[in-house]
Amino acid sequence: MEFNQEVKLATDPIYKKISKVMPEIEWSIHAPYIHKINKLKKEKNAVILAHNYQTPEIYHGIADFSADSLALAVEASKTSADIIVMAGVHFMAESADILTSDEQIVILPNLRAGCSMADMATLPEVEKAWAEILEKANLEDPINRENPELPATDGSYLVPVTYMNSSADLKNFVGRHGGIVCTSSNAEGIMNWAFERAGENGAVLFFPDQHLGRNTGLKMGIPENKMPTWIPNFGSDGEITGSRVILWHGFCSVHKRFTVEQIQEFRQNNPNGVVIVHPECPKETVAASDENGSTQFIRNYVQSLEPGAKVAIGTEINMVARLANEHPDKSIECLDDKICPCSTMYMIHPAYLLNVLEKLVEGEIVNQISVPKEIQEGSLIALERMLAIKK
Repeated sequence: MEFNQEVKLATDPIYKKISKVMPEIEWSIHAPYIHKINKLKKEKNAVILAHNYQTPEIYHGIADFSADSLALAVEASKTSADIIVMAGVHFMAESADILTSDEQIVILPNLRAGCSMADMATLPEVEKAWAEILEKANLEDPINRENPELPATDGSYLVPVTYMNSSADLKNFVGRHGGIVCTSSNAEGIMNWAFERAGENGAVLFFPDQHLGRNTGLKMGIPENKMPTWIPNFGSDGEITGSRVILWHGFCSVHKRFTVEQIQEFRQNNPNGVVIVHPECPKETVAASDENGSTQFIRNYVQSLEPGAKVAIGTEINMVARLANEHPDKSIECLDDKICPCSTMYMIHPAYLLNVLEKLVEGEIVNQISVPKEIQEGSLIALERMLAIKK
């Protein structure tokens, strides 16, 4: 595609936002795609939703709305667009399909854009673990309650909580068993909701990310010995009976890279510096940081800092680079000095976005994400429970 004068004039305002992080020669490759995508999405009444980890050309050049997974879910539930194109990964597109009407179409530009953490918990594994934990811990299934929506006044139940980073069939399982979905933005509020419905001596099964579950539990004052980890096909690494949170042995391949040693090195070089990390990081890293929170929390926190602040951030590199570009009055760096991208986000290239839109113009729908009705039902219950909780 040609980087001609028309394209240059139309995209120059966008390039000004990212010129410090992208050389002009690279921009000349992306700009023709961006120009055409922005034309076609208007023609097809399409909205492009992008996660905070997206690359600069998509985040600034194409996206109509950019946020963390919770805000993307909320936006998907509100939009009136005919077409929702998810510049994210598979589970985000599934959630968008569940939360939109039957008439709206959800598209994922590249079907290979998955999530390694989401793949660490499958429905057969969770169903097997569920049965074993209920028996070993002598807990009841909330499905047997007259109304699982209400707090439990008697009995001891196992309430399932799945992170947004999970497949639709797991969200369906959770919804049908009296459980709920959570994100890193609302994990504490969700856990409180689940504990109320588990009963005084009940427990929560939290999957697939052990670190978010553990860090949230510790923040709420739950002793670590009351949060054993369940390893699929092996069982628990601690006592199940009497536990409060049973964690799944899953993790984020990006956030597990951030370490206490990296924080110590940053503090040696920047005694007055601030460290903020994502709660998907290991507990030792979170404990050594100054603050931790979702991608939206990190954005807001950095914005609140005074000019001249020195900040190390433990999350995906594209977001860190964007924050550094947006706040030139602050010194912002990634906690890991090696590149640590979310590799699946890189699979949403402008060329893939353009391809799905051009196919729509030709009357062909490609890469549509359509969650079966029987799976949507329980998933919608779990997602709506989450959306009803403000924090």
